[in-house]
Amino acid sequence: MTIIDARRRIAAVAAPRTARAIPRLAATLLAGILTAGAALADMPAEIAAPGLTAILTVHAEGAQIYECKAGEDGKLAWTFREPTATLIRDGSTVGRHYAGPNWDHADGSGVTGKVAGKAPAPGGADIPWLRLDVTAHRGDGVLAAATSIQRINTAGGALSGACAMAGAFRNVPYSADYVFLGRAVTN
Repeated sequence: MTIIDARRRIAAVAAPRTARAIPRLAATLLAGILTAGAALADMPAEIAAPGLTAILTVHAEGAQIYECKAGEDGKLAWTFREPTATLIRDGSTVGRHYAGPNWDHADGSGVTGKVAGKAPAPGGADIPWLRLDVTAHRGDGVLAAATSIQRINTAGGALSGACAMAGAFRNVPYSADYVFLGRAVTN
């Protein structure tokens, strides 16, 4: 068999596979686009950010930290203290999330936010979905253009009710997606 014959055989075998893969790829891309559109359509009004465009979306895995404190009524109850989480994109760690609330990206950029809107998580038992306004920027990377942040797709992280010892801490595992938003650039 010559090299030319071998190439022809490879091409003959690969062509049908490629032909089958293209429709599957198109269907997958279309499903992703439709799912993203549906997700935007299902965004609760309390955390919607009309006129803003997604700059970066990351997944967070971490804990919501609670402290046992006396409330206004003098009774001890779990009170939210701070988050701590690793930010992940495409399977790699790209940053961290911590008290402030702050988000730092591996490129040196970071933001601080303040809650501007809250909606119950669809499951009901998870921490709420949020919209936060960016109140401070650090660095010149990807987060430098962010003006708003959405916390969506939350799982876990909620703790409420009475506690026994003032000053006790409890970490409650959670995950969420954070969408960093900014103004759309027009030419």
